[in-house]
Amino acid sequence: MSRVRTAAAFAWILLAALASRPGGLRAQEAPGPGAASGGPRKSLVQYIEEGGLIGHSIILCSIAGVALAMALATQIRRGAVLPPQLLGKLEALLEAGDEDEALAACRESPSFLSAVVAPGLSRRSEGWAEMEKAMQEAGEAETAKLHRKVGYLSLIAGVSPMLGLFGTVSGMIQTFDVIATSEIQPKPADLAEGISQALVTTYEGLLVAIPMTVLFNVFRNRVATLVAEAGAAVERLLEPYRGGEA
Repeated sequence: MSRVRTAAAFAWILLAALASRPGGLRAQEAPGPGAASGGPRKSLVQYIEEGGLIGHSIILCSIAGVALAMALATQIRRGAVLPPQLLGKLEALLEAGDEDEALAACRESPSFLSAVVAPGLSRRSEGWAEMEKAMQEAGEAETAKLHRKVGYLSLIAGVSPMLGLFGTVSGMIQTFDVIATSEIQPKPADLAEGISQALVTTYEGLLVAIPMTVLFNVFRNRVATLVAEAGAAVERLLEPYRGGEA
C-alpha cells in the first residue's frame, strides 16, 4: 500500500473512531440516588444539529477535504507524474534521433514529464544552456501547480479548528447571555444549548483538522519525491544533448 493510501486509510479510521461515539462529547455523570440510569443518548445527527451554522460549515470543509484528497491521490502518483509508457517512448525516439516525433508524443500525453521535456526539446537548436533553462522554468512552474493543489489541504486543516474556536466563543457568549439576562438562577438545561455548541464545534474542528494535516504532509512529501524522480528521468533522457555541447 502506498503512503497516500496509508494516509487516507488512517484519516478514515480516525474519523470513524471519533464519530462512532458521539457520547464522548460529554462527561459521564454518576447517577445520584433515585436518579434513572442508562437514559437515552443523543445521536450523531443531534450533535451535528447542535453545532449550528458554524458546525455545518466545518462539515462542508471536511467534505471538500475528502474530495480534494481523493483527487490528489489520482493526480499525485508515479503513473500520472512520470508515465512509464511515455518515458519508454521518449527514450526510444530520442535514441533514434527523432526529436520532432518526441515533441509530438509530449503534446499527446500531458503530464509533468512531458511538460518539462517539451520546452527543452523545442529549444535544442539554441544549445544546452537554453534547453536547461527552459526545462528548469517549466519544472518550477509544474511543481508550483502541484504544491498549490496540496496547499488547499493545509488551508482546510487551518480553517477548521479556527471555525471550531469561533463556535466555541459563540456558544459561550450565548451561555453567558442567558446567565446575564435571567432574573433567577438559570437551570442547567437553559445553559445546555450554548455549551453544547461550544463543545461540538471544537470537536468537529479538530476532527477535520487532524486527518487533513496528516494528508497535507503526506502529499507534500509525495510531490517532492516524484519531482525528484522526474528530474532525474529528464536528465537521463537529454544527457546526449549536454554531452554534445561539452
